[in-house]
Amino acid sequence: MRVYGGWAGKVLRVDLTAGRIWTEDTIARYKDYLGGTGIGYKVMWDEVPAGTMPYDPENRIIFAVGPLAGTGAPCSGRTAVTTLWPLCWPIPLVASGHMGGQFAAKLKYAGYDAVVIQGKAARPVWLMIVDQKVEIHAARRIWGQGIRAATAAIAEIMGPDAVVAAIGPAGENLVPMSVVINDRSHSAGGVGSVLGSKNLKAIGIRGTGSIRIAGKKEDWERLIKYHLAIIGGNNQHVVPNSPQPWAEHYDPASRWNASRGRRWGAAAHRVDTGSCDPRDMNRIAYRSNVAAFFLGDNAWNHTVRGNGCTSCPIRCHTILKVPSVAAKYGIPKVGQNTCVGLLFGATFFKKLPDGLKGKTSLEACMVGMHLADDLGIWSNYGQLQRDFKKLYYDGIIKKNLDGREFQSYSWKKYEEGDPAFLFELLPRIARKEGELATALGLGTGYLLARWGISEEEWEKDKEVAYWKLGHPKHHASEETGQCGLLINLIYNRDAQCHSHSNFLRNGLPLPLQKKLAAELWGAPEAVDALGDYRPMHPAKARMAIWSLLRKELHDSLPLCNWMGPWVASPLRERGYRGDDSLESMLYTLATGDNKDRKGLDDAGMRIFLLHRALTIRGMGTKEMRTRHDRIPAWVYEDQTGKGTFTKGTTCMDRDDVRTALDMFYDELGWDKATGAPTRSTYRRFGLDSVGAVLAGQDLAPR
Repeated sequence: MRVYGGWAGKVLRVDLTAGRIWTEDTIARYKDYLGGTGIGYKVMWDEVPAGTMPYDPENRIIFAVGPLAGTGAPCSGRTAVTTLWPLCWPIPLVASGHMGGQFAAKLKYAGYDAVVIQGKAARPVWLMIVDQKVEIHAARRIWGQGIRAATAAIAEIMGPDAVVAAIGPAGENLVPMSVVINDRSHSAGGVGSVLGSKNLKAIGIRGTGSIRIAGKKEDWERLIKYHLAIIGGNNQHVVPNSPQPWAEHYDPASRWNASRGRRWGAAAHRVDTGSCDPRDMNRIAYRSNVAAFFLGDNAWNHTVRGNGCTSCPIRCHTILKVPSVAAKYGIPKVGQNTCVGLLFGATFFKKLPDGLKGKTSLEACMVGMHLADDLGIWSNYGQLQRDFKKLYYDGIIKKNLDGREFQSYSWKKYEEGDPAFLFELLPRIARKEGELATALGLGTGYLLARWGISEEEWEKDKEVAYWKLGHPKHHASEETGQCGLLINLIYNRDAQCHSHSNFLRNGLPLPLQKKLAAELWGAPEAVDALGDYRPMHPAKARMAIWSLLRKELHDSLPLCNWMGPWVASPLRERGYRGDDSLESMLYTLATGDNKDRKGLDDAGMRIFLLHRALTIRGMGTKEMRTRHDRIPAWVYEDQTGKGTFTKGTTCMDRDDVRTALDMFYDELGWDKATGAPTRSTYRRFGLDSVGAVLAGQDLAPR
């Protein structure tokens, strides 16, 4: 058998019911699915029949990486966690959570491309992986503890170089809104309760091996330097947010917020970020301060440094020091997080005493991230907080709670924006204590059903940002018009796709973006100015498909889709072009399996199709267009009365959206009437057996 680089070569299998541990060959079974979500979907298709529920022992939970993890490729520190999604409403369907940190690299160094877990232990356990030594240990002493205490206890056993992925009390108590976390703040949302249902508290890994690169060392080093040369800031923003001596363009909305005079004020010795000329690759980590982007300039004074994942120079998890929270709330004064995790606490409040970017907001963020990351509570991309605000201010909470429970909360504190309120709410969610906490922990779809609220009613409110199937929008029509809308239709959770929004918000002027769009998707009409959307065009369908394929490729190789794709660059001498073949170059050189851009895209399409097949099989219908790919009412409305295709509105036109769906399905080779892939499309991408199974159940149009 041919020996490939990149892959570790083994998939670790664990049956907790039988206490059995074994391995299987990665290449023989999974090579065509790359890794990450590809391995996850393949296992789910082969081994988990329709009708299985998330907490059934027969369900699998798959922690999978890919051939780039552990190689040193920039932004390759992601792990996909695939299972039946307990938050998907009204029936659970396949989905993946994703976490960064050090887990992916350590798993590879231990000799594995994935860990597939099935069954249920008779009592709480944790899994210890030290290279080829894999053992199931009793977790009696750490069950019930927070993630940080459990992680520390396992690290004492395994050593300080071990990485631990653990659940908190929320996952143990089968709260669907729960996470798995490694490295303090790197979380895979929505999957914690599946581990809890298997009585598995944590996975600890210590790996002492290495990964072989198939290509020549000098070629690999050259490619890594090339990748770093075209990398931007956080979210692949390629211009700074203020004028810099080296920059032809700047954009105040860019996450590249370094400049001379902006300092990490809480560092041991205050660090000036400088202007960060893009040709100085030793200062990439100084370019972005995510805390300052979300929380305002005050965050600079509290910044210790950036932190992040294996092999990533961006360092998007900002470490903050806020001394006041130790005295006020009894929590550590230092914490770290990024994006929605960073904002977890503050976004529960409709108002805060000194505004949404003041000191109280910063303190609320510290309280929220410490509590949520220890209890293991997920926000569902902020849907938990948006739901909570609407439920309270619309009087729905008071209506559904008995008087004693309602009065047990300090609602005056909540209305005044006091972060101390979070100590009353979040631990109750993790413990399922009371009606409110139990309902919030179910996730939006199941909460609405429990309290007799129609989904149609909830999706009317644009501020709530609810989309369908229990999940919110994720960079939808407000970002890239029809392209973002199409992307938000496909998955069984929020799309987690940033390919399109990273391009549109990269900071380059629109004429430059259109020039790059014409090269990438065949016409400049693929992109519009933000808030000034034009009618549907075939290039928008191509951009949507390209974006989705990049997401699946990134989730499988892995590469971070929050930091890529790298099709634009900060380099004026390149005409600000990046490189759309970067993924295929990294894959080919690492593995020795020669694939050009199209060849790798075909692999991405195979993975994408398998997700669609799993969804169709799980729902038992091919009528995806009407029953799955639904669009909330707020997409078609503008509260100011502006019409569609008018500057300043993001509302879509119903006839134009129908055209967009037709173009999208047609470009994919899917049946336009049903939105289901055809039998010939499955065959074209090497999934003939999948197509045959679905065709036999009348679930695949011919």
